[in-house]
Amino acid sequence: MTARHAERTAGDRPRSRRTGRRLRRLVAPLLLSAGMCLGTLTAAGPAQAVDSTVITSTQSGGRTVSFTFDDGPDPTHTPNLLAVLRKHNVKATFCLWGDHVRQHPHLVARIAADGHRLCNHSLSHQDMGGWSQQQVRQNLEQTNNLIRQAAPGARITYFRAPYGSWGQSPQVAAALGMQPLGWRLAINDWQPPGTGELVRRIMQGVTPGAVVLMHDGGGDRSQTVAAVDQTIPQLKAQGYTFDQPAVR
Repeated sequence: MTARHAERTAGDRPRSRRTGRRLRRLVAPLLLSAGMCLGTLTAAGPAQAVDSTVITSTQSGGRTVSFTFDDGPDPTHTPNLLAVLRKHNVKATFCLWGDHVRQHPHLVARIAADGHRLCNHSLSHQDMGGWSQQQVRQNLEQTNNLIRQAAPGARITYFRAPYGSWGQSPQVAAALGMQPLGWRLAINDWQPPGTGELVRRIMQGVTPGAVVLMHDGGGDRSQTVAAVDQTIPQLKAQGYTFDQPAVR
């Protein structure tokens, strides 16, 4: 080794050590941040299983009622219903049809942004009564993925089986962290009988702690929207408050 080479090598070593220290100072916070993120994900883990009991009552019980709406989102009736609920300061639950979520994802985002709860109502509204658990799980996961794409970060709290044909779906839904959601009062608004008749069915059929099944999609739901607008003040005048369905 020449004297010049030795001098250059000796002079390079401090610079190398300094560069290494600088890199460590830059990289360490990034590694720490990544570690914290991974730790958070690990702590969160998979969705926690809930009770597979089909719920038909409100969370608080007593003189409360829960409005739930199936088969949306619909480009006409869902925005009108959201406006009515906002006007009366009422939170509801929307049971979402996966194919409609795919068509109108912005409406799912609006539902979530307004503070309503989300419910998986299957991908294509098929009768699941005779399906295997694997078939049910695949369908529910596909629907959940669509909902999460439309409303990132929003929780999917419930699952409601199309036609109330449950089969093995309550167990699968519960394992995915969704409470199976039934109803105590259905006003049969899928065949619109007139707004006045729907109001009568709600007011005469509601009982304390009831989950009420209605629709914002799947057809002309203008009468349902009008009936909701009329019945909320009447129920409040009778001492009812609006609650969400129970979660076990």
